[in-house]
Amino acid sequence: MRKQKIKNRGPSTYDVVVIGAGAAGMSAALTLAEKRIKTALLDREDHLGGILLQCIHNGFGVHEFKKELTGPEYAENYINKIEKADLDVYLRTTVMKMIQEKEMKQITAYSEQYGVLRIHCRAIILAMGCRERNRGNIGTAGTRPSGIYTAGLAQRLINIEGYIPGKNILIIGSGDIGLIMARRCTWIGSKVHGVVEILPYPSGLSRNISQCLNDYGIPLYLSHIVTKIYGKDRVEGVKVAPLVEGVPDVSHSFSIKCDTILLSVGLIPENELSRKMGVILNHDTGGPYVDAHYMTNVDGVFACGNVLHVHDLVDFVSQEARRCAGFVYSYLHKSLQKIRQGTIIAGSNVIYVIPNKYSLQNDNIFFLRPFIVKNKAILNLFYNGVVIKTRKLIHIQPSEMIQFKITKDDFHKIKPKPDSGMELAIK
Repeated sequence: MRKQKIKNRGPSTYDVVVIGAGAAGMSAALTLAEKRIKTALLDREDHLGGILLQCIHNGFGVHEFKKELTGPEYAENYINKIEKADLDVYLRTTVMKMIQEKEMKQITAYSEQYGVLRIHCRAIILAMGCRERNRGNIGTAGTRPSGIYTAGLAQRLINIEGYIPGKNILIIGSGDIGLIMARRCTWIGSKVHGVVEILPYPSGLSRNISQCLNDYGIPLYLSHIVTKIYGKDRVEGVKVAPLVEGVPDVSHSFSIKCDTILLSVGLIPENELSRKMGVILNHDTGGPYVDAHYMTNVDGVFACGNVLHVHDLVDFVSQEARRCAGFVYSYLHKSLQKIRQGTIIAGSNVIYVIPNKYSLQNDNIFFLRPFIVKNKAILNLFYNGVVIKTRKLIHIQPSEMIQFKITKDDFHKIKPKPDSGMELAIK
């Protein structure tokens, strides 16, 4: 991946400012630029691509580019297009504040090259991605030695910085980054002593369980919890206990010696900026509530990608961002205001549904995350307590999102009223 150059600073007023230059931000900004919308793309890093640049494993791009790519290769497909697009890119630029001014929005950012920037725009797309939960979020008891990292930080240390975080490693949590790092650490010669997962099922994709743990004989301890971390200056080991009805069974606890712990215990959408602007957040996702057009409760502020909800595949992030950018284009041309909407909610065995509203005049694509692990499940769409659409699912699990489409033809059957509710449920 070649080093990116910051394009010349353009005007301080744009139609749209996209915050975050990962998969979502790049896709949204490029879509708008192709529609000849005056757009700025801002990111605090010195490269476009976001977290993709440290994901050197393959598995990206199967849906988006119809071939398997590594993270940097996936990013470069977009970067090459952005470099040719009529689009202003501000790298090494950190957004500090967003405020609403009459019909415009003002963004205050600190730039290494330009100093303090104040940029005005008609619309904003939030695409800041997500961050990892850390030890403080899970409250593990014990001492506070060195050698405890999030899995993503360890990934950056190995793949970007060229450091080995440790030789004897334990991974807490079976999220996809942790599973991938179990394999990566094995490849560099470290010994991975196991993955400890509090849930009775893995948190990561099935393919990663197979390719990253089973292929290397790395044990997975389901329904187990790390009850204590030992070590003075450096991690020396942990105490692990099985869970019985949600309570640690200390009588069957055991110790694992290790010098390094990697935490893969979930991701949190990065929404501090959103909250300060008055964007209402969804407790179930950690991201904003959005209507059928991915617009938040703040007029002209949209959200897509992992800042909205944590995705399982980056391909879906890019697709969602393009769709969001299309709605922003419509917003700028004042055509969204005429579209009637209703509310859609998560029913039984569904954690969340995104977006949170549906359009009565357009096709709708929803992302939902199941609450259970099950074979031969059935997804039902309810309106006024009556099933209006059904989809059979071969297998479901919380780590894998489900896409569900509702077309205008589906509405012809029921003719829903504006502001009426629908429900997606699994049985």
